[in-house]
Amino acid sequence: MHSNRCAACCHAHPVNRRQFLRASAVTAASTLLGVSLAHALAAVAPSFTPCGPASKCIPFIKVAFVRRKGEYGMRWPGQVYDGEAALQLYSRKIQETAASLKMKAEIRSAPLYSLAESEAWIAEAQAAKPDGLLVVLLDRQEHSWPTAAKAMDSGIPTVIYSPLGTSFTTNTAPLADKTGAVIYATDDFRWPAYGMKMLHSGAKMRSTRVVVIKGKERREDVWKGLGIRLRYVPASTFVDLYNSVGETDEMRALAAQWIRRSKGLMGATRQDVINGARSYVVARKILEQEEADGISMDCLGVLGPTKMSLPCLAWSRMNDDGIPAACEADIGAIGSHVIVQYLFDRPGFQQDPVPETARKAIIGAHCSCPTKLNGFDKPSEPYVLRHHHAERDATAHPMWRIGQPVTSLDVLPATKGKPTTLLISSGRVLENMKVPPAGGCVISVMVKFDGVEDVLAYPGFHQVFFYGNYRQHLVDFCRLFKLTAQVV
Repeated sequence: MHSNRCAACCHAHPVNRRQFLRASAVTAASTLLGVSLAHALAAVAPSFTPCGPASKCIPFIKVAFVRRKGEYGMRWPGQVYDGEAALQLYSRKIQETAASLKMKAEIRSAPLYSLAESEAWIAEAQAAKPDGLLVVLLDRQEHSWPTAAKAMDSGIPTVIYSPLGTSFTTNTAPLADKTGAVIYATDDFRWPAYGMKMLHSGAKMRSTRVVVIKGKERREDVWKGLGIRLRYVPASTFVDLYNSVGETDEMRALAAQWIRRSKGLMGATRQDVINGARSYVVARKILEQEEADGISMDCLGVLGPTKMSLPCLAWSRMNDDGIPAACEADIGAIGSHVIVQYLFDRPGFQQDPVPETARKAIIGAHCSCPTKLNGFDKPSEPYVLRHHHAERDATAHPMWRIGQPVTSLDVLPATKGKPTTLLISSGRVLENMKVPPAGGCVISVMVKFDGVEDVLAYPGFHQVFFYGNYRQHLVDFCRLFKLTAQVV
């Protein structure tokens, strides 16, 4: 992938949705907390300030418009097309999009009026090494599409925007299979805006550092397919820090907030929730110490044999807050969380896929799930706090909306002879499974995926399920950054 200019920084019971929603938040805040309601409502949870390289990344793209000089005349887009008004309109939309993404978009002051000007601009861009190019065609004739082709061959991730009147299929067909670029031929500006979002996310991804708590040695690695930096730290880092910090007012405040916002406790106790807050505070300290953007841990291997709180609740909160947090030190899941959060501004649910042959569906089962499934800036889905399937510790169990469109993403790291591959599916939620009486992880969501008939052979593991149908968006992301997309 192209280099970027971003600076480095520094006893549970079955429950249905109706019962779930009837549970008393007031009871949770007062009786179950064991404190006064006023004290619970006054509790202020600790805040987390992003501290990794990606948090300081300001992606930079170069933008140019392309057209011939003079009047359009008979040739497309024709004299009916107001090229100057279009330039002003799209310039404003590009700047507005850049501002919303907190990225820099350098727009060339005048359109590229000849192929020579286009070649010079592309050469300048190659020297400047931006995070991407956006080429807006205001013409179908002469050097317009040759300019698009040269930009796509520049080695810089490129988005080509062709509004209505600036392309035939004869223009786009020769370029349709190129990678390292995407073409959006539409009057719907949401698509080139998404192209800018992809360039933004790619830059952030290439500057992302994830701390992986595993093993006994400290080492660094780079995931070449995605550019994510992996900083491995010994498992003792978490254990020692957990043992060194006692229960604090901050932890009790966070636990009070979790309980107050929930629909109740099911088996889990107030102390279980406080212990989960303790794991959250420990993970936050490690992120700060390592100046990392995300976190993962060999949680079962490190904490499973101990009485320390597994980070199920902590990871749920991290993902709700936009901090990629992957279970079980799974590198592919790290990549999936990063991509989903950066591209779609929402967290995802890393899960173990279980076949359901009667309904030809997949049940995603795990014990850590975010609650802000609709987006970081949207309200949480209703949730209860309960033990995970080992009847210990606490986790947040949100109810997924029946009929909700969802996407599944699984990133498979490159192996010898095989590039980084994204397994992509889309479908709808069928049911929130009752565990118990069923066995397995307490958060078990059944999804019917489009076109998937042989659920026994559904590929991948630890896929990330998230709200919305973003199949095509992910296919475009793969094309732009020369990854392999496999639509399941």
